[in-house]
Amino acid sequence: MAFRLDDRWVWDFWFAQDGGRTHLFFLQAPKSLGDANKRHWHVSIGHAVSDDLVNWAEQETALRPAASAAWDDYTTWTGTVLRAPQGHWLMFYTGTSRAEQGLIQRIGLATSPDLRRWERSPRNPVLQLPDNRLYETLDRDTWYEQACRDPWIFPDPDGRGWHMVFTAREPDGPSIGRGVIGHATSDDLEQWTLQPPLFRSRVFAQMEVPQIFCWQGRWYCLFCTAANLIDSDYARGAMSRPMTGTHYLMADHPLGEWRLVPGDFLVGDPAGSLYAGRVLPARDGGLRFMAFRKNGANGAFIGELCDPMPVTVRADGTLQVDTAAVPAADRFCNADPQIS
Repeated sequence: MAFRLDDRWVWDFWFAQDGGRTHLFFLQAPKSLGDANKRHWHVSIGHAVSDDLVNWAEQETALRPAASAAWDDYTTWTGTVLRAPQGHWLMFYTGTSRAEQGLIQRIGLATSPDLRRWERSPRNPVLQLPDNRLYETLDRDTWYEQACRDPWIFPDPDGRGWHMVFTAREPDGPSIGRGVIGHATSDDLEQWTLQPPLFRSRVFAQMEVPQIFCWQGRWYCLFCTAANLIDSDYARGAMSRPMTGTHYLMADHPLGEWRLVPGDFLVGDPAGSLYAGRVLPARDGGLRFMAFRKNGANGAFIGELCDPMPVTVRADGTLQVDTAAVPAADRFCNADPQIS
């Protein structure tokens, strides 16, 4: 098993690579809560390091909800870490507040000189949804929250600043089908401007935990979603069976046009065994896929990370994950942010 904690559940994660070492940041919550569904509201951001993506050493907790009233005093959720041009490290993360009962999500920034000591930016939050012109804002008759989370940041390949993608929903159309890849741009990684969605799914209620990367001249955007959040007509026509897991888009340029890869998910199954997958570069020059173990055969939440799985790029550019290359316990129940 790549990474598990005896006393805490672990789920969504992101990473930064510094030399030959990978720093893993992850959501964690105490198992003493008893009910795994409570983990979202008793969360902090953990930290571990590894030289091989298999053996991990846990470090001090990276970030916790704010101790006093603030936009992020309830939760600190999924984010991304990258090195700024000046040499320090930046963590963009999702926050919610107790005053709003955690219903409205915003994105903030913390900085670090060493990936260990983190300080919140005084400009927080750096991204929020001001109205519903581009993205759906809180309307509990339509959806249970205001989605603006899971930021992933990468440099513009043409040298025109930075791009952020995030989980969001568009304001029109059937509720199942409003899931989009949100988009914002920045010249300095501090001030961000909302842009129209990078991709409108029309068939997913949400596209969680996006990751954009370039490999062998092609661009990929991973995302995850659940079987009950997929348009039923699309699922019947495009998939061999209902699936929860990680899928992806492809493009020739990160600004699109993005194309949803047809067919079954990259890694998915009806049980939702693995979720929120990421692709990481390995020391051998290849790619690896990791995800968190979500549901067991009995439907109970597991909350630990699987071992890395080799990723193969087919001749047409589509991806394949070798799930047989990891221990059976890590497989399905039934069977530097910029990568270049």
